[in-house]
Amino acid sequence: MYTFGFIGTGNMGGALAKAAAKSTKSILLADHFAEKAETLAAQLGCDSADNLAVVKSCRYVFLGVKPQMMADMLKSVRDVICCREDIILVTMAAGLSIETIRELAGWDYKTIRIMPNTPVEVGEGEILYSPAENVTQEELDEFLTLMQHAGKLTAIPESLMDAGCSLSGCGPAFVFKFIRALAQGGMNAGIDEATAIELAAQTVVGAAKLLTASPLDPQTLIQNVCSPGGSTIEGVKSLDADDFEATVAKAVGKSYERNLELGKQ
Repeated sequence: MYTFGFIGTGNMGGALAKAAAKSTKSILLADHFAEKAETLAAQLGCDSADNLAVVKSCRYVFLGVKPQMMADMLKSVRDVICCREDIILVTMAAGLSIETIRELAGWDYKTIRIMPNTPVEVGEGEILYSPAENVTQEELDEFLTLMQHAGKLTAIPESLMDAGCSLSGCGPAFVFKFIRALAQGGMNAGIDEATAIELAAQTVVGAAKLLTASPLDPQTLIQNVCSPGGSTIEGVKSLDADDFEATVAKAVGKSYERNLELGKQ
């Protein structure tokens, strides 16, 4: 019996497997492209197999397939999974509720719904989680302990999971665009590309750490950087003139709308 099984070792499934491997090597990987799972298994020092083997022999099974593929995948393993009352399904499919996953799987299996983001690959992820009512505290604590190397795990009501996904799940892409824009500004002023990206990335890392360590709210921290008549305030005025904050908030809203659509498909 393996502790973790992964069905799907794409960007997110693979990143979570890498984090899990820091806690245990009792991991079985499967992917539609078998060579992908085999390669990652060799890298992590664990095993690979097919989907049926994963649902047959793993305690926590990560369902790392796209929402549109979930129904077909669960249908293909239903005859095997029905014999496993001890299995705990871990779903990360945007828009698909615990209830939907159980319906597709054919029974009220113990299920933990999570929404990770790509920084889990470097141990700095934000992983939202919501367990089904039949997941025991002991089982949840074990799961959280084993996944601690992925980053910060935050409990959230399942009713807010789609909203949370729109923020922390989609957010890294928005941050990367901001970093690219910061770097471009530096390049326009004469800094070479590699240095500009390094400066922009470290600026975002430092600002985020300052915010999380400080009792001050973002607006106060903005004001602390903006000296009257200085250079920062001129840049902030430009962002305000272009409705920067509203534009970012709108992007999160659009992602949220799409998450709701995925749940209806």
